[in-house]
Amino acid sequence: MSRLFERQLEELHMQMIDMGELCEKAISLCVRALQRQGEEIAEQVFETDREIDEKEREIENLCLRLLLHQHPVARDLRAVSSALKMISDMERIGDQAADIADLSLYIRQDGDGLPAEIVRMAQDTVEMVTDSVEAFVKADLALCRKVIRDDDRVDQEFNQVKKRLADLLCSHMDAMSALDLLMTAKYFERIGDHAVNIAEWVEYSITGEHRSNEHQAGALNFKI
Repeated sequence: MSRLFERQLEELHMQMIDMGELCEKAISLCVRALQRQGEEIAEQVFETDREIDEKEREIENLCLRLLLHQHPVARDLRAVSSALKMISDMERIGDQAADIADLSLYIRQDGDGLPAEIVRMAQDTVEMVTDSVEAFVKADLALCRKVIRDDDRVDQEFNQVKKRLADLLCSHMDAMSALDLLMTAKYFERIGDHAVNIAEWVEYSITGEHRSNEHQAGALNFKI
Protein backbone atom coordinates (compact mmCIF):
# COMPACT_ATOMS: atom_id res chain seq x y z
CA MET A 1 0.00 0.00 0.00
CA SER A 2 1.47 3.38 -1.06
CA ARG A 3 1.80 6.30 1.34
CA LEU A 4 -0.62 8.29 -0.82
CA PHE A 5 -3.22 5.56 -0.60
CA GLU A 6 -2.76 5.36 3.17
CA ARG A 7 -3.35 9.11 3.49
CA GLN A 8 -6.42 8.98 1.25
CA LEU A 9 -7.81 6.00 3.15
CA GLU A 10 -7.32 7.89 6.40
CA GLU A 11 -9.13 10.85 4.84
CA LEU A 12 -11.96 8.49 3.86
CA HIS A 13 -12.24 7.30 7.45
CA MET A 14 -12.39 10.89 8.74
CA GLN A 15 -15.03 11.83 6.17
CA MET A 16 -17.10 8.78 7.12
CA ILE A 17 -16.89 9.79 10.79
CA ASP A 18 -18.01 13.31 9.89
CA MET A 19 -20.99 11.97 7.93
CA GLY A 20 -21.90 9.63 10.77
CA GLU A 21 -21.82 12.53 13.23
CA LEU A 22 -24.13 14.51 10.95
CA CYS A 23 -26.55 11.58 10.93
CA GLU A 24 -26.45 11.41 14.72
CA LYS A 25 -27.07 15.16 14.88
CA ALA A 26 -30.04 14.91 12.53
CA ILE A 27 -31.66 12.13 14.58
CA SER A 28 -31.14 13.98 17.88
CA LEU A 29 -32.48 17.23 16.45
CA CYS A 30 -35.61 15.62 15.04
CA VAL A 31 -36.45 14.30 18.53
CA ARG A 32 -36.07 17.83 19.89
CA ALA A 33 -38.33 19.05 17.10
CA LEU A 34 -40.94 16.49 18.15
CA GLN A 35 -40.69 17.49 21.80
CA ARG A 36 -40.67 21.26 21.33
CA GLN A 37 -42.49 21.54 18.00
CA GLY A 38 -40.45 24.54 16.91
CA GLU A 39 -39.98 25.46 13.29
CA GLU A 40 -36.47 26.67 14.13
CA ILE A 41 -35.41 23.22 15.32
CA ALA A 42 -37.07 21.53 12.34
CA GLU A 43 -35.14 23.86 10.02
CA GLN A 44 -31.91 22.76 11.73
CA VAL A 45 -32.78 19.17 10.79
CA PHE A 46 -33.40 20.20 7.18
CA GLU A 47 -30.06 22.05 7.08
CA THR A 48 -28.27 19.03 8.56
CA ASP A 49 -29.89 16.84 5.90
CA ARG A 50 -28.47 19.17 3.24
CA GLU A 51 -25.02 18.87 4.86
CA ILE A 52 -25.35 15.08 4.77
CA ASP A 53 -26.17 15.23 1.06
CA GLU A 54 -23.09 17.39 0.43
CA LYS A 55 -20.90 15.05 2.49
CA GLU A 56 -22.18 12.10 0.47
CA ARG A 57 -20.98 13.79 -2.74
CA GLU A 58 -17.57 14.53 -1.21
CA ILE A 59 -17.07 10.95 -0.08
CA GLU A 60 -18.33 9.57 -3.38
CA ASN A 61 -15.76 11.69 -5.26
CA LEU A 62 -12.99 10.56 -2.90
CA CYS A 63 -13.92 6.90 -3.37
CA LEU A 64 -13.96 7.27 -7.15
CA ARG A 65 -10.50 8.89 -7.06
CA LEU A 66 -9.22 5.99 -4.97
CA LEU A 67 -10.68 3.44 -7.37
CA LEU A 68 -9.47 5.17 -10.53
CA HIS A 69 -5.99 6.24 -9.46
CA GLN A 70 -4.92 3.79 -6.74
CA HIS A 71 -6.48 0.58 -8.11
CA PRO A 72 -6.95 -1.04 -4.68
CA VAL A 73 -7.30 -4.81 -4.46
CA ALA A 74 -8.66 -7.39 -2.00
CA ARG A 75 -9.56 -5.90 1.38
CA ASP A 76 -8.69 -2.34 0.35
CA LEU A 77 -11.01 -2.60 -2.64
CA ARG A 78 -13.77 -3.94 -0.40
CA ALA A 79 -13.28 -1.05 2.04
CA VAL A 80 -13.69 1.57 -0.67
CA SER A 81 -16.62 -0.13 -2.39
CA SER A 82 -18.32 -0.68 0.98
CA ALA A 83 -17.95 3.01 1.81
CA LEU A 84 -19.81 3.84 -1.40
CA LYS A 85 -22.67 1.59 -0.30
CA MET A 86 -22.65 2.89 3.28
CA ILE A 87 -23.00 6.56 2.35
CA SER A 88 -26.14 5.75 0.40
CA ASP A 89 -27.76 4.39 3.59
CA MET A 90 -26.43 7.33 5.60
CA GLU A 91 -27.97 9.75 3.11
CA ARG A 92 -31.32 7.97 3.56
CA ILE A 93 -30.98 8.34 7.34
CA GLY A 94 -30.73 12.09 6.83
CA ASP A 95 -33.80 12.05 4.59
CA GLN A 96 -35.83 10.16 7.17
CA ALA A 97 -34.75 12.47 9.99
CA ALA A 98 -35.99 15.34 7.80
CA ASP A 99 -39.28 13.48 7.28
CA ILE A 100 -39.67 13.19 11.05
CA ALA A 101 -38.92 16.91 11.49
CA ASP A 102 -41.56 17.69 8.88
CA LEU A 103 -44.10 15.60 10.78
CA SER A 104 -43.19 17.41 14.00
CA LEU A 105 -44.73 20.58 12.57
CA TYR A 106 -48.16 18.94 12.44
CA ILE A 107 -48.31 16.62 15.46
CA ARG A 108 -50.54 17.98 18.21
CA GLN A 109 -49.08 17.14 21.59
CA ASP A 110 -51.40 16.11 24.41
CA GLY A 111 -50.84 15.95 28.14
CA ASP A 112 -48.79 12.77 27.84
CA GLY A 113 -46.10 14.39 25.66
CA LEU A 114 -43.94 12.37 23.29
CA PRO A 115 -44.22 8.63 24.04
CA ALA A 116 -41.09 7.42 25.84
CA GLU A 117 -40.87 4.45 23.47
CA ILE A 118 -40.22 6.79 20.53
CA VAL A 119 -37.48 8.58 22.47
CA ARG A 120 -35.85 5.22 23.21
CA MET A 121 -36.03 4.27 19.53
CA ALA A 122 -34.21 7.49 18.66
CA GLN A 123 -31.52 6.88 21.27
CA ASP A 124 -30.99 3.31 20.12
CA THR A 125 -30.80 4.23 16.43
CA VAL A 126 -28.22 6.95 17.19
CA GLU A 127 -26.13 4.32 18.96
CA MET A 128 -26.50 1.93 16.03
CA VAL A 129 -25.35 4.56 13.52
CA THR A 130 -22.40 5.52 15.74
CA ASP A 131 -21.35 1.90 16.23
CA SER A 132 -21.67 0.99 12.55
CA VAL A 133 -19.38 3.85 11.44
CA GLU A 134 -16.91 3.13 14.26
CA ALA A 135 -16.89 -0.53 13.20
CA PHE A 136 -15.91 0.53 9.67
CA VAL A 137 -13.09 2.81 10.80
CA LYS A 138 -11.71 0.25 13.27
CA ALA A 139 -12.51 -2.81 11.11
CA ASP A 140 -14.29 -4.17 14.20
CA LEU A 141 -16.25 -7.27 13.22
CA ALA A 142 -17.73 -7.80 16.69
CA LEU A 143 -19.08 -4.24 16.80
CA CYS A 144 -20.76 -4.42 13.41
CA ARG A 145 -22.44 -7.69 14.42
CA LYS A 146 -23.62 -6.00 17.63
CA VAL A 147 -25.37 -3.38 15.44
CA ILE A 148 -27.12 -6.14 13.51
CA ARG A 149 -28.34 -7.70 16.77
CA ASP A 150 -29.44 -4.32 18.16
CA ASP A 151 -31.96 -4.00 15.35
CA ASP A 152 -34.14 -6.59 17.12
CA ARG A 153 -34.46 -4.21 20.08
CA VAL A 154 -35.55 -1.34 17.83
CA ASP A 155 -38.13 -3.62 16.18
CA GLN A 156 -39.48 -4.56 19.61
CA GLU A 157 -39.70 -0.90 20.56
CA PHE A 158 -41.66 -0.20 17.37
CA ASN A 159 -44.17 -2.85 18.40
CA GLN A 160 -44.39 -1.23 21.83
CA VAL A 161 -45.08 2.14 20.21
CA LYS A 162 -47.95 0.64 18.21
CA LYS A 163 -49.50 -0.79 21.38
CA ARG A 164 -48.98 2.46 23.29
CA LEU A 165 -50.58 4.55 20.55
CA ALA A 166 -53.51 2.14 20.28
CA ASP A 167 -54.13 2.57 24.02
CA LEU A 168 -53.89 6.37 23.76
CA LEU A 169 -56.17 6.43 20.73
CA CYS A 170 -58.81 4.46 22.63
CA SER A 171 -58.67 6.92 25.50
CA HIS A 172 -58.12 10.48 24.32
CA MET A 173 -55.50 11.00 21.63
CA ASP A 174 -56.39 12.75 18.38
CA ALA A 175 -56.43 10.22 15.52
CA MET A 176 -54.27 12.30 13.17
CA SER A 177 -51.63 12.82 15.86
CA ALA A 178 -51.61 9.08 16.57
CA LEU A 179 -51.07 8.33 12.88
CA ASP A 180 -48.29 10.92 12.61
CA LEU A 181 -46.57 9.46 15.69
CA LEU A 182 -46.89 5.98 14.22
CA MET A 183 -45.24 7.21 11.02
CA THR A 184 -42.53 8.82 13.13
CA ALA A 185 -41.83 5.51 14.87
CA LYS A 186 -41.77 3.78 11.48
CA TYR A 187 -39.13 6.23 10.25
CA PHE A 188 -36.99 5.46 13.31
CA GLU A 189 -37.44 1.75 12.62
CA ARG A 190 -36.25 2.34 9.05
CA ILE A 191 -33.24 4.29 10.33
CA GLY A 192 -32.36 1.21 12.37
CA ASP A 193 -32.61 -0.89 9.20
CA HIS A 194 -30.23 1.49 7.40
CA ALA A 195 -27.77 1.19 10.29
CA VAL A 196 -27.94 -2.58 9.88
CA ASN A 197 -27.27 -2.21 6.15
CA ILE A 198 -24.19 -0.14 6.99
CA ALA A 199 -23.01 -2.78 9.46
CA GLU A 200 -23.49 -5.53 6.88
CA TRP A 201 -21.29 -3.65 4.43
CA VAL A 202 -18.68 -3.26 7.17
CA GLU A 203 -18.83 -7.01 7.69
CA TYR A 204 -18.33 -7.50 3.96
CA SER A 205 -15.34 -5.13 3.90
CA ILE A 206 -13.68 -7.24 6.60
CA THR A 207 -14.68 -10.77 5.65
CA GLY A 208 -15.58 -10.62 1.96
CA GLU A 209 -19.02 -12.00 2.79
CA HIS A 210 -22.30 -10.10 2.58
CA ARG A 211 -25.55 -11.03 4.26
CA SER A 212 -28.93 -11.18 2.57
CA ASN A 213 -31.31 -8.22 2.85
CA GLU A 214 -33.35 -10.06 5.46
CA HIS A 215 -30.61 -9.42 8.05
CA GLN A 216 -30.62 -13.05 9.06
CA ALA A 217 -27.52 -14.34 10.80
CA GLY A 218 -25.66 -16.74 8.61
CA ALA A 219 -27.66 -15.96 5.46
CA LEU A 220 -25.02 -14.97 2.92
CA ASN A 221 -25.60 -14.21 -0.72
CA PHE A 222 -22.12 -13.73 -2.10
CA LYS A 223 -18.49 -14.05 -1.17
CA ILE A 224 -15.24 -12.58 -2.50
